[in-house]
Amino acid sequence: MSKYIKYIKENWYCFLLGPIFMTLEAAGEFILPFINANIIDRGAANGNIPYILQNGLYMLLIAIGMLITGVLGAFFAVRGASRMAAGVRQDTFDKIQTFSFGDIDRFSTGSLITRVTNDITQIQTFTQSLLRGCFRSPVMLVGALVMSFMLKPDIALVILIVVPILALATFLIIKTASPRYTVMQNQLDKMNTGIGEAITNEKVIKSFVREEHEKEKFGVINSGLMDKTVRALKMMILMQPISALAVNVTTLLVVWIAGKQIMVGGMEIGTLTAFITYLSQVLTALNFLANIFLQATRAAASDRRISEVIHTVSAISDENSTQKEHKIISGSIEFKNVSFRYFKDNHVPVLDGITVKINSGELVGIIGSTGSGKSTFVSMIPRLYDPDEGEVLVDGIDVRELSLEELRDNVAVVLQKNTLFTGSIAENLRWGNENATDEELVAACKIAQADGFIQSFPDGYDTEIGHGGGNLSGGQKQRVCIARALLKKPKIMILDDSTSAVDTATDACIRRAFREQLSDTTKLIIAQRISSVMDADKIIVMDKGAVVACGTHDELIHSSTTYQEIYYSQKDRKEEAFHE
Repeated sequence: MSKYIKYIKENWYCFLLGPIFMTLEAAGEFILPFINANIIDRGAANGNIPYILQNGLYMLLIAIGMLITGVLGAFFAVRGASRMAAGVRQDTFDKIQTFSFGDIDRFSTGSLITRVTNDITQIQTFTQSLLRGCFRSPVMLVGALVMSFMLKPDIALVILIVVPILALATFLIIKTASPRYTVMQNQLDKMNTGIGEAITNEKVIKSFVREEHEKEKFGVINSGLMDKTVRALKMMILMQPISALAVNVTTLLVVWIAGKQIMVGGMEIGTLTAFITYLSQVLTALNFLANIFLQATRAAASDRRISEVIHTVSAISDENSTQKEHKIISGSIEFKNVSFRYFKDNHVPVLDGITVKINSGELVGIIGSTGSGKSTFVSMIPRLYDPDEGEVLVDGIDVRELSLEELRDNVAVVLQKNTLFTGSIAENLRWGNENATDEELVAACKIAQADGFIQSFPDGYDTEIGHGGGNLSGGQKQRVCIARALLKKPKIMILDDSTSAVDTATDACIRRAFREQLSDTTKLIIAQRISSVMDADKIIVMDKGAVVACGTHDELIHSSTTYQEIYYSQKDRKEEAFHE
């Protein structure tokens, strides 16, 4: 519970007043039957109307007091639990924002969503029940037992026989249910991952007419979750019939014993009525406590999953950086014998012994076959991943020594798979610079060749973008994302195949604008088309995770076999297309 202490301190009055009001309500629970017994035995039996009215008024006042305290207790319990859950959810989300790509891959997106939503909801539900019952149930239990012994000690002993049996049954149920909740939450992870994948890739599913396949796939996951849920919750279902059996058996024993005493005048009707009420209160309190323990079991499983996130030490941080105050000036880049593996036990590295130097302001093309390591190569620069071996230097300083904020503020990355958010085009552009003026937005869009199509929209830069940019074409989304990156005014600009959806003429205009207007920015362009990088200051050719050649187009066309194969294969395809 240590991780929740700070939220309890922030909302201390809820965690104090909630139990106090619930305790006061519980006190009324065991006072009312005692007064009611006196009304029956002394008032009704003797026809004493003033006594009945007086005690009836007491019962009414106590009932009103119980109503007020019960509502207030429930209010503070809900308020305290909700605020605590909101704090945990915020801190968990903040922690996730510090994760590296590797951390997110390890947990999976679906699992993280489940932990931030469902798991924290389980903790909130448990906390709310705890605030309502942690004092109320024990007070009701002890109070009802004391009152029972005050009324009839010999009959009250029956309750003491039932209580241990019910407690043992509860313990066995909790012990069995606990591991099943963890399995159930893990299955919920799979379902959220499946839903997210299906919704995100809906266009692909429809284009391949795979709706039925996805339905069947989801059906298997959904059935699995149902089975795991039933297996976990059926243990909780046992609590109700076991408690009901205990109540009925105990009530039967009490009525049987008390009935004999009433027949011989050793017990009054009112006392029996009160005693049965106290018996019901004792077993109700035990049942409520048992449910709290069951909820605690489920909350504990969720807590372990939240703790895994909270206590994760991100593989990438700047806690040990020694150059946090350094400001990036030139944007020069150097790789020194860099190797990297996504899976650390994999013998084949994704990057293998890369050594290359990129000068400040250069326009560098990166080309190679699919899977050659191009995207991983550029991901090392803003520390989306860290190398297993070697060094990546920016401004001559190992990126691991720089402040993450300073590094990433000066490195803009535009991915092939672009992400836009719901809102206007202007709002999306200002992700690059939230204080950018309208003139700066237009200037960046002109460089990215986006201003023309944006101005053609009726609302211009105020045009609303649908979820994921669904109402823009692929090329339009790429150009908006390039403009967004330009607004950062970075020292290093990386385009990861991010002009693949635009035509060659527009691609050429973007590169020309880069060369003319971003002369002080180091520019790296990953491309599949050689035409996109032919005029670069240098071209890096990659194959199987290694740099196999580096030079200008004219140099490589004479010296690099790999480059020649790519160049002539594309040239042949163009000629074939032209003749067709």
